[in-house]
Amino acid sequence: MNQIKNLMKWATILSVALLLFSCGEDDPLPTVRYTLSTVALPSEGGSVSPATGQHAQNASVQVTATATAGWQFVRWEGDASGNTNPITINMTADKAVVAVFEQVSNIEEIEGTLSTRTLTKDKQYLLKGQVFVPNGATLTIEPGTIIYGEKRSRATLVIDRGGKLVAKGTKEEPIIMTSAQEPGERDRGDWGGVVILGRARTNQIDPNIEGIDPPVVFGGTDDEDSSGEMTYMRVEYAGIELTPNNETNSITMGGVGRGTIMDYLMVSFGGDDGFEWFGGTVNHKYLISHSTWDDDLDVDFGYSGNVQFALVVRNPFFADQSQSNAFECDNGPNDNDVQPYTTGTFSNVTVYGPRDRVGRSISGNNFHSIDLRRRTAVSIFNTVVTGFPTGLRFNTASVTQQYDNGVGVLANNIMINPGANFAAGGGANVEDVERIWSAANTTLALPAADQPWEDFYRGFGLKPENFFARYTLLTYPSNPDFSLLPDGSLFTGADFSNAKFSEALRADQFDKTVEFIGAFGTEDWTDGWAEFNPINIDYINK
Repeated sequence: MNQIKNLMKWATILSVALLLFSCGEDDPLPTVRYTLSTVALPSEGGSVSPATGQHAQNASVQVTATATAGWQFVRWEGDASGNTNPITINMTADKAVVAVFEQVSNIEEIEGTLSTRTLTKDKQYLLKGQVFVPNGATLTIEPGTIIYGEKRSRATLVIDRGGKLVAKGTKEEPIIMTSAQEPGERDRGDWGGVVILGRARTNQIDPNIEGIDPPVVFGGTDDEDSSGEMTYMRVEYAGIELTPNNETNSITMGGVGRGTIMDYLMVSFGGDDGFEWFGGTVNHKYLISHSTWDDDLDVDFGYSGNVQFALVVRNPFFADQSQSNAFECDNGPNDNDVQPYTTGTFSNVTVYGPRDRVGRSISGNNFHSIDLRRRTAVSIFNTVVTGFPTGLRFNTASVTQQYDNGVGVLANNIMINPGANFAAGGGANVEDVERIWSAANTTLALPAADQPWEDFYRGFGLKPENFFARYTLLTYPSNPDFSLLPDGSLFTGADFSNAKFSEALRADQFDKTVEFIGAFGTEDWTDGWAEFNPINIDYINK
């Protein structure tokens, strides 16, 4: 009986074991899973699929990077590499994959010698090295277009004789030529600027333009020559001094003819002169030279055109060792009697000089409001100049002769001066400088710093806050108001009765209906297109 019980016990145990064994044979072993982390960098650049999640061991997972508009996929990082897209990841462990995106650049590089072409505002452009528009070619630039000059290659745009630049911006969409450096890193002299060469007369024989290598000749016999049309255009951080007296400027003009239209132009933070004319006959209205390193309005080699309505704002600590002036006017590179004489005529210019008040600290290289040199005979009318250590200088006796003979005229101008009024050199004497100026112009001393000197300016309608002296590079207003204050005395007094305004090539070039002295009346013509503080502007994403 016991034997039967034992047999039944073992049979039960065996049946249970068989049941358990058969069940274990049907169940799969536990599955190993790994995490795949996927990341888009930066997140706004695009997306990665699949999203972060778990996948079975040894699974092959296809990962795809998708760029958002305006961005492009560049490469994989992390547990993937290269730029193949999509890519397959084998899940042998936890893995992380990063898709790197970058913004699509719409900047087109331009270098060498160009044929006729148009630059459109839907792109931006980078000038590299010396870029030439040769004889017979026209470079057209649409309103609103932004062009950069490369620092490393000293990029410079050169319009050669017979070439044309048609850059017709608008008040709402000015054309901007600026530094290629990052916002906040731009500085004077980052690139070479714009050089325009024409076939109008100069007083030199086959002169080479400064700053261009190999040398390029400018000038000719066609005073009606056209180098194109430029309006509402800004040139920022341009002009490079290569060696003493060998430099490009923000805008350099060599033998540019009066068939060229150049109005509403602004240069700022230049590495040498703002505007420099080497001969030629081109006429202008509405020019701005702001915070340039050397001279603002520099005239040489027999320039005989006309300029009306110009603004100069001087940075007190931007000045060149060669001596910096608002006007610097020469007839030639020496005192030789060469013709045609430099007889360019300026009217309605406002100069906010480097020193707003007596005793203001400024660079010792700021010198003269007006420096007339080497037989020059420019004429200046209806202009107000302020803020330089010295007002007017003649640097040779030949300059005195030109003004005594009436070849050049200085009339109906106002000089507000915190320092010496007159200076002379090279055989000229200061008494003659004072005599010629005082015959038809007004000289006023700025009150001392402890006197109401700001109200003194306001009496003329000038705004003391428009001087650069009270600001830094980062704090000068981007859009100051240069219109005259109500009841300012400069609202009236302009005079166009001088015989210069009746000369054949000047009679139709000046607006003789304006009554104000200086560049402004009730309207600030800089508003809407000029920019006085461009250092931090993000033009790429503008």
